[in-house]
Amino acid sequence: MKKIILSSFLLLIPYLIFSQNTLKGKIMEKNKPKNNLGIEGVSVHWLHTNISAITNKKGWFTIPYKTEYKKLVVSYLGYKTDTVSITNLKPIHHYLTIESELEEVIVRTKKKTIFKSFLSTANVFTVNADELLKAACCNLAESFETNPSIDVSFSDALTGTKQIQMLGLTSPYLLISQENIPSVRGASQVFGLTFTPGTWVESIQITKGAGSVVNGYESISGQINAELVKPFSDNKFFLNAYSSLNGRLELNTHFNQKVSDKWQTGLYIHGDYRGEKFDKNNDNFLDNPLSNQVNVMNRWQYVDAEKGWVSFVNIRFLNDKKQTGEIDFNPDTDRLFPSSVPTANDTWGSEIDTRRFETSAKLGYVFPELPFQSIGFQMAYSNHQQDSYFGQKIYDIEHESIFSNIIFNSIIGDTRNKFKTGLSFTHDNYEELVNITNYNRKETSAGAFFEYAYDNLNDFSLTAGLRVDTHNLLGTFLTPRIHARYVPWQNSVIRASLGRGKRSANIFAENQQLFASSREINIDNSGGDIYGLNPEIAWNYGVSYMQKFNIFDRKGDITFDFYRTDFNNQVVIDWENPQEISFYDLDGKSIANSFQVELNYNIAPFFNFRTAYKYFDISTDYKSGNLQKPIQPQNRFFANLSYETPQKDNGSQWKFDATFNSIGKQRLPNTMSNPVQYQLQEYASAYQMLNLQITKVFSDKFEAYVGGENLTNVQQKNPVLASDDPFGSNFDTTIVYSPIFGRAVYTGLRFKIK
Repeated sequence: MKKIILSSFLLLIPYLIFSQNTLKGKIMEKNKPKNNLGIEGVSVHWLHTNISAITNKKGWFTIPYKTEYKKLVVSYLGYKTDTVSITNLKPIHHYLTIESELEEVIVRTKKKTIFKSFLSTANVFTVNADELLKAACCNLAESFETNPSIDVSFSDALTGTKQIQMLGLTSPYLLISQENIPSVRGASQVFGLTFTPGTWVESIQITKGAGSVVNGYESISGQINAELVKPFSDNKFFLNAYSSLNGRLELNTHFNQKVSDKWQTGLYIHGDYRGEKFDKNNDNFLDNPLSNQVNVMNRWQYVDAEKGWVSFVNIRFLNDKKQTGEIDFNPDTDRLFPSSVPTANDTWGSEIDTRRFETSAKLGYVFPELPFQSIGFQMAYSNHQQDSYFGQKIYDIEHESIFSNIIFNSIIGDTRNKFKTGLSFTHDNYEELVNITNYNRKETSAGAFFEYAYDNLNDFSLTAGLRVDTHNLLGTFLTPRIHARYVPWQNSVIRASLGRGKRSANIFAENQQLFASSREINIDNSGGDIYGLNPEIAWNYGVSYMQKFNIFDRKGDITFDFYRTDFNNQVVIDWENPQEISFYDLDGKSIANSFQVELNYNIAPFFNFRTAYKYFDISTDYKSGNLQKPIQPQNRFFANLSYETPQKDNGSQWKFDATFNSIGKQRLPNTMSNPVQYQLQEYASAYQMLNLQITKVFSDKFEAYVGGENLTNVQQKNPVLASDDPFGSNFDTTIVYSPIFGRAVYTGLRFKIK
């Protein structure tokens, strides 16, 4: 008998333990208390946690419980959201009130333009649309000038294209995606950021260090994801017109139309024109290219919240043309071909003609009775064609790409243990012509991934992921990544990350500026499958500490970041010989150390201050020895001040924004073998830049802005080496370390109908 009782007791232990750690309850409607019928689908969760549950058909729910949980939030569409105090595990019966019975309450608050999540396991922050409007933001490449974590620079003295860096590494080492679909890669690596207009962007999520395995294996230094405006939430009509004294004109329009209760469509049109010639430094070369871009996107959105379905379909076409070179260059009469013999009367010029078509589809389903469980499918196709020449050098590339991804999200036990798993497929077909040599290839990869996330809802969270991919040129390989978060004390958080990345270097597409010189191109074939080179492999690891504070009753935070990237292999770009550019596999050591301290402080209501200091130590073993990366300042200082006047009832207000950058000295590539008149010093001097913008908001429909970039009027002397002999052996436009154009003033307006 005792054995039976003991056995029964042991069998009941799991049930007793479980029952002591769960709360049970029933949710009903206040207007119908007598029928005792519950409400199905009501969401309940513990305040300040991710622990949640959903009521069943009879209105009952069961939710995990800990003694520190005191407040239970009960919410359901159409009813007042309630917060219930819980003092014991006695089952509760709660009645909801229909929302229509409530009096109207208006709450106004100011959303942060850059949001750093305190709860996120990864070191990620979000830049919203208001932050993008603080500068002359006309495309994604120009969206980071008020952000201290992303460095913006020019790639050459001809195209004027802005390039970005994070953790001291250029954009090819970033995974740049659009709504989590890889977008700026392959043939679009150099100019791709200029192909997304700033007004199309709703927000940007920036992840430092190793990213998620869900998004692929290519990222090394971080991830940037741009979320586009949604037809359901965007304005019915939007117009942005921009004009700059450097001859740049832009126009953006959005048209959104509701098709049905579940379907909405948007038509987005972008035009960019620069037709005026400028040569402020009198070197006979254009300071900015002549350009013309037409960019059109049609976007469809489907939402069925009741059944849990959401979908997006995008179709987009772009035509972008650039002409640069000498002031008098006429492409109809002056173009020279590789077989031509230049004379003293010939002029040097370049044209870059890009046509791009892309379409993508996303489909997501959230299980109505299991809101923590979902499945998503992504698919994208793009065709990128670029026909270009630089003087007598030809560079043509066509890149056709297919991408697909399927992701399943759910939990293990409860919402403290979550996971993502899925499959991905990528196919890239490259047809590449460099002068008379074809570098055609196909890359195909298929992968599977699993990512586990744990959050104790208090002071610790962990995300660990692993993916395996098989690639026709890179082989079969694993990609591990891990992020951890710990809260040592109140209002502080420590994050750490570790991850591996692997990628094939598109040496010509990623370094097109090198064609605009007389340098001879050399590839040291090491037997690899891509240009005779091996894939790039690197480990990135780092730590971040953020502390929030309150001084003089004003909020602020300070963040310390340190990240290091170690390359197992890197395709070294060696331009230490001014007569050639060499590509070869790393033989030795290549590292990138990045340290940043950032301070954010709310000085007064609507008056914010942001500042940062960054130090970089980026070195590589070249054939000539270990050297610091050229045209990379070791020290950078950033400061931003923004102020807004209180908003009036009609929405009118003033906005002021100022951004200051101090760029430290930079090592320049070796030019000592050039004739004396074409030699550069070992280091470029430090310089400072100031940008200002003033916006007048007249109403919630109309606003105008005026601003200036590089108001300190910094201009690089002799950005084009041997500009007097562009077909000679010393001609070079690639050594650009500061602005070329000088001061630029702009103005614009925005009009919208909600």
